[in-house]
Amino acid sequence: MERRKFLSKTVKAAAGATIAANFPTIVPASVFGKNAPSNLIHVASIGCGRISTSHDMTGIARYAGARIVAVCDIDKMRADAGPAAVRSNYEKAVAVNGGLRGDWDIKVYYDYKELLASKDIDAVHISLPDHQHAIVGVHAVNAGKDVYLQKPASLTIEEGRILSDSVTKSGRILQMGSQQRSIDPWPQFKKVCELVRNGRIGELKTVEVGLPGDPGGGSRIQMPVPTLLDYDAWLGATPEIYYTEDRVHSRDASLKGVASRPGWLRCEQFGAGMITGWGAHHIDTAHWGMGMELSGPVEIWGHANFPTDDPNYKGLWDVHGIFRTEALYANGVRMIVSNELPNGVKFIGTEGWLWATRGNYRVTDTDPVADSAGVKPIDASDPKILQSVIGPNEVHLYESSEQHANWLDCIKARKVPAATVEVGHRSCSACLLHHIAMKLKRKIYWDPVRERFTNNDKEATAMLSRPRRKKYDF
Repeated sequence: MERRKFLSKTVKAAAGATIAANFPTIVPASVFGKNAPSNLIHVASIGCGRISTSHDMTGIARYAGARIVAVCDIDKMRADAGPAAVRSNYEKAVAVNGGLRGDWDIKVYYDYKELLASKDIDAVHISLPDHQHAIVGVHAVNAGKDVYLQKPASLTIEEGRILSDSVTKSGRILQMGSQQRSIDPWPQFKKVCELVRNGRIGELKTVEVGLPGDPGGGSRIQMPVPTLLDYDAWLGATPEIYYTEDRVHSRDASLKGVASRPGWLRCEQFGAGMITGWGAHHIDTAHWGMGMELSGPVEIWGHANFPTDDPNYKGLWDVHGIFRTEALYANGVRMIVSNELPNGVKFIGTEGWLWATRGNYRVTDTDPVADSAGVKPIDASDPKILQSVIGPNEVHLYESSEQHANWLDCIKARKVPAATVEVGHRSCSACLLHHIAMKLKRKIYWDPVRERFTNNDKEATAMLSRPRRKKYDF
C-alpha cells in the first residue's frame, strides 16, 4: 500500500473512532509532522556484510527522517540476519535519532531486482563487492531509487562512465561513500583541501598518497557451494569460476564472521586491490585539494609486485602488494602513490606542505594499513598554516556534516550531494589508471576529457573494460 493512501486511511479511521466513541483520540504528533509516514525516506540495504552492518546501517540509523525498512543479500544467511543488524544499529543510535529503535517490520529479500521493484522503497544503499557496484547502481537509478553507493564506483573505467551517465539521465540522487568529504568523523581532510585550494602552501607541486598493499595467500581448494548462497549471482557479470570460501566471504554466521575482511578484496576478478580500496578515498581527497575532481592524470607510470609474479606461488589472492606509481596532471602537479609512504595525503607546495590522514583507522582488525603510529591526523610544515582562516571571498569547499546524513538531506531537498557520481567516477578512474600502469609496467598517456589513451595504445585500451556475462549485465 502506498504510504499516502495508508496515511489517509489511518487518519480517517482515527476520526471515525473518535466520533463513535464520543471522546478525543490522541494521534501522535509524528503522524502530522516532518516525520509523518508520507515524509519519511524508506531505505533498503542491498548487501548485509561488514561495511553494510558496521558503517552504512550505522550512519542511516542516526537520521530521524529515514527508516531502513528492507534488507537484501544473495547469501540467505546474511539476509536473514539483516533485520537484527538493522535493529542493533538503531538501538546504538537511539540517543541521536529521536528515540528510534527499529521496531517496525523489516522485509527480507534475496534478489535485489525484486527489492527495486517495490514502490514502498524510496532509496537504497549498495554495500556489495566492487564488481557489483556499477551494475547494481545503474539498475537502482533506472528503477527510480536514490542511491548511496560504496566506493570504488566501478570495476572498470567503461563501467564507471556507464554508471555516471545513467545517474545523470535518471535525475536520481547518488552519493558516493567517499566519507572523507564529510567533517564527521574526519574534519581534517576538508580543512587541508581548503587551505591548499586557497594558496596557503604556495603553488602546489606534488601530492604524496600513502596506501597499503595486500599480502598473498588464500586457499585454492575447491569447495561445495553453500546451500544458502546464490554463488552464480554473487559472481555477477564476472566469469564463472569454482567456489572456495577464500574467494568470497566467511561462512561464520557470527557477527565476527560477518565483520571479517572478505577474500574477494584480494582477488583481481572482483577488484584491483588497495589501489582502488583505499585509493578511492585518498586519491579523491588529492583531487579535491588539487581542484581536479572532474579530470584526471595525463601520464601515469610505475611498478608493483604481484604474488603471481612468482611462478611457484600457490595462493589464491592475486592483487598487488608493494608498489609505487606516479602520475602527472595537465596543471603540472605530480602525484606519487606508494605503500612506502605513510597512509594519508600530503600536499607539497612552493611555500610549505599540508598533511591529513585517518591515523590508525581500520574498518576491522584484519584491515592492512600502513604504519602510522605517532602520525598526526593533520599537520603542516608551519603550525601557523593550520590557524589560517578562509576569508569570505576565498574558495569554500562543500560543507557536509556526515556522508549518510548529507545524502538523505539531498534526497529531501533534491540537491547535489557532497560526493557526486561523476566525482566518484573520476577518482576511481585515476585509481584504475594507476592499476593499468602497474600491470603494463610502463608509462601510459591519458586524455581525461575524452577518456581514452592518446597514442593508440591498444594494450592499455583493452584494459578499460572487461567481458561481462549477459545475464548479469547492465
